[in-house]
Amino acid sequence: MHTMTRGQLAKRTGVSMATLRYYEDSGILPAPHRSSNGYRVYTEDYLVKVKFIKDAQTLGYSLKEIQETLGLLSQEDMEKDTLKALVRERIADIEQHIHHLKQMQKHLATLLHTPEDEIDSYIQSFRVNRKEP
Repeated sequence: MHTMTRGQLAKRTGVSMATLRYYEDSGILPAPHRSSNGYRVYTEDYLVKVKFIKDAQTLGYSLKEIQETLGLLSQEDMEKDTLKALVRERIADIEQHIHHLKQMQKHLATLLHTPEDEIDSYIQSFRVNRKEP
């Protein structure tokens, strides 16, 4: 089995050594084995895990969600159907978010048609008129 150092893993994944350290310290990545001289030794499966983390972040997953998903994937009884259910759930979340963003966009677009005097009045309500005693 091919092994590598943290520096080699960082280079091969495009992730900084500090980021890898953070992933380990926070439990997103499991602690690697150590060699007899105390150095961390990473196996090829760490490449897969780091790529998964990067890909999941690109898809908008939080690190907490990624950690939970990695925990599920590492279970011996994890099945393809469970993974597909997680993906379906994420798609539904994204669709809901898109709907919310479209509602916000619609609301903001209507604000552009607000009469000027109403806008002036609105802005004025945020200004504090202080009278000196």
